[in-house]
Amino acid sequence: MRSSSASDAPPAARSTVSDPALVPPGALVVRDLCVRATSGRVLLEVGALDIAHGEFVVLAGPSGAGKSTLLFALAGLQAPQAGSIRWGGTEIATLGEAARARFRAERVGLVFQDFLLFDELPALDNAALTGSWRAHAAAATLRRRAAELLAWLGLDAHDTRPVSTLSGGERQRVAVARALAMDPQILLADEPTASLDREAADRLVLTLRRIIDERRRTVVVVSHDPALIEAADRTVRLVDGRPCGVAP
Repeated sequence: MRSSSASDAPPAARSTVSDPALVPPGALVVRDLCVRATSGRVLLEVGALDIAHGEFVVLAGPSGAGKSTLLFALAGLQAPQAGSIRWGGTEIATLGEAARARFRAERVGLVFQDFLLFDELPALDNAALTGSWRAHAAAATLRRRAAELLAWLGLDAHDTRPVSTLSGGERQRVAVARALAMDPQILLADEPTASLDREAADRLVLTLRRIIDERRRTVVVVSHDPALIEAADRTVRLVDGRPCGVAP
């Protein structure tokens, strides 16, 4: 693994394909991005950031550096004041809130630091939760995929215990299964190992690497975890809201 500046991306990310429809859906191109607080203070400035389809990238840096702000902007959860965020052929920076929500539902899996599970539901019901808003056939397919993912991640899909009784590592794996159940091209995760013990964190690192190697997904993770940084293809370090090339 090597540290890099934001613009130091593999050739696949710097595609010169002129037709946006031909760009792989997990390829990211960010240009001249600016996010400000309501007070007007600049939270994030990114001149150029390219991530290849199927690449595993860690966003690193000190607290307050803008890592989570960048991740939320890439997810369409934080609207920028200026700039371009293009996933494949979709420019999300100019989409309205409803359109960004549709983009996330169709293309992005999100893993939050505090899991955001329904404690009273078992693992499979949590992992298949997004099927609740889909047609019956689509919901059934998603539920089957969620069960397969739970098994792939080492959990029993038939376990009826509420997730409140599971360990932190097990709950995190349920959250990962939920994020992947709709088979998204993009997985974004905010400090996914922060609340895990070392053994559970190492299992999750291996899981993320498998997602890249076996399922060909683009994974972008905010983390201070040296094991995650070592497993990633590339690290982009942020300081004071701007990418830099200083090794983490």
